[in-house]
Amino acid sequence: MDPIILKSAQLSERAKYRIISLYSFSVAFAGFFFNPPEEIASGLWSIMTSPSILLSDYFIIGNIGASLLNSGLLMLLAIFVASRSKSLMNGPIIAAVFTIGGFALFGKNLYNTLSIVLGVYLHSRMNKDHFGKYIIIAYFGTALAPLVSQVSFGFGLPPLIGILAGNLFGIGIGLLLPPLASSFVRFHQGFNLYNVGFTAGITGMLFMSIFRMLGYENKGPSGTYQEFNPILLVFFSLMFISMILIKYRASDKPIGYYKSILSHPGRLVTDFVSLNGFGFTLFNMGILGLVGLLYVYAVGGVLNGPTIGGIFTLVGFGAFGKHPRNSIPVMAGVFLTALIFGDGPGSTGAILAALFSTALAPIAGQYGPIAGLIAGFIHMSIVSNTAYLHGGMNLYNNGFTAGFVAAILVPVIEAYRKENENEG
Repeated sequence: MDPIILKSAQLSERAKYRIISLYSFSVAFAGFFFNPPEEIASGLWSIMTSPSILLSDYFIIGNIGASLLNSGLLMLLAIFVASRSKSLMNGPIIAAVFTIGGFALFGKNLYNTLSIVLGVYLHSRMNKDHFGKYIIIAYFGTALAPLVSQVSFGFGLPPLIGILAGNLFGIGIGLLLPPLASSFVRFHQGFNLYNVGFTAGITGMLFMSIFRMLGYENKGPSGTYQEFNPILLVFFSLMFISMILIKYRASDKPIGYYKSILSHPGRLVTDFVSLNGFGFTLFNMGILGLVGLLYVYAVGGVLNGPTIGGIFTLVGFGAFGKHPRNSIPVMAGVFLTALIFGDGPGSTGAILAALFSTALAPIAGQYGPIAGLIAGFIHMSIVSNTAYLHGGMNLYNNGFTAGFVAAILVPVIEAYRKENENEG
């Protein structure tokens, strides 16, 4: 890491942008360690012309190198657009960049995301607002990128008609998402960190219902990458360790200050960059990254497109509401449910449920670890049934599920708390 970037504990916005950009570039560059350029080029083409329905592992559809390049390029593009819109490199932007990078390994690509962002941009222009006001919705709204790809390439339409229709749908989604996202946050009261994921689930359900009425159905993707690759483990371990080490150059506060982050419940909106500084935010992100890696291997999983995507999302939201104290209880609830009632916690689906269930981390942060365990149990019980509603069009299916879990659980907890207070 360039020492000039880290010369001051009070980092400038330019320095923050450069650090996140370096991580994004490293992901893109890493792709060339796995495949030669000609394989990466053909893999990228396969990725961009695939329907990309949940759960599409780009490691299988393309290859590892193409997937990592796709991920890094999308992260860099998101950073560029944020800088052009004069957005601060704060918690929400960091969460969005890493989430985009994660899902660029299993569903988002350079083709299917652009029209959705364009639609949100057009919404901002129609309302005479600055695009920066809606940029987070635009970024997380790319959860519906598979809808663009499925209409373009998955329904058997003539190529030009499919591509035109797919992008028109993408623009339409972008126009719909801003008013819907601001409305649905009240549904879960900010206890689901993936608010746009819930919004995308409702929107995807609407479109999928129309498609089914017209006789179109989505075909499921074909499997996930299941080989142990030590280079992936080493690369991502070093990435997350570097985030921890940067704290010692980017912040002059003692390590005990980390308790300040751990004390936050994490409910929307909790921006750790604004509250606790960029250095300790990176520290928290690195810790969560190692937690994610450890969990995947502890339950017998492998690093593939979806599981790395889950870890990246966990890391990104380490800047925006998640930390070990409020995330691990929810993950533990999913683990125990899969262990006792499911097929075991080591399948890709169960691992993803554990990693993404941390959308409900604010419940554990607000009400304690037992509430977090219960949230994880309910989440694991529901999540396998919700993907049918949107036909895999919403990549943030766990965010969709978490919205329902929070809407069910939080009022019950509050009711019992009030009853106990009255009795006291």
